Amino acid sequence: MSAKDTYHSAVRSALIKEGWTITDDPLTIEFEDVNLFVDLAAEQLIAAERGKEKIAVEIKSFIRDSMVSEFHTAAGQFINYRLALSELEPDRVLYLAIPNDAYESFFNKRFTQRSIESNQIKLIVFKPENEEIVKWS
Repeated sequence: MSAKDTYHSAVRSALIKEGWTITDDPLTIEFEDVNLFVDLAAEQLIAAERGKEKIAVEIKSFIRDSMVSEFHTAAGQFINYRLALSELEPDRVLYLAIPNDAYESFFNKRFTQRSIESNQIKLIVFKPENEEIVKWS
């Protein structure tokens, strides 16, 4: 299991503020002989007729020198986690959580937007300083 991301606590708190219940920290996925660890799992009661909405969240800080390198790592993890979840928990939606400053400086670039669209990466954009989610996409 890898170390928790710099912003792990901020994202956890932001999800709780939005009414999510954290169910796993981390979410362990046992896919045959491979163990994967997604940072958080949460659920939220939506409406009586819909039941519970379940998510998994991979958190990335994007504070290293190379945003491109960090994006490659995050996208690769996201794709692998999504594959495993599609087999084991198909009702759980995976998100990549990123800080607002990374979203504004790197994730709005055409290359990054095309990659997100092509790989169907769902995002949670958060402000770590006030533990607040500012965008779901």
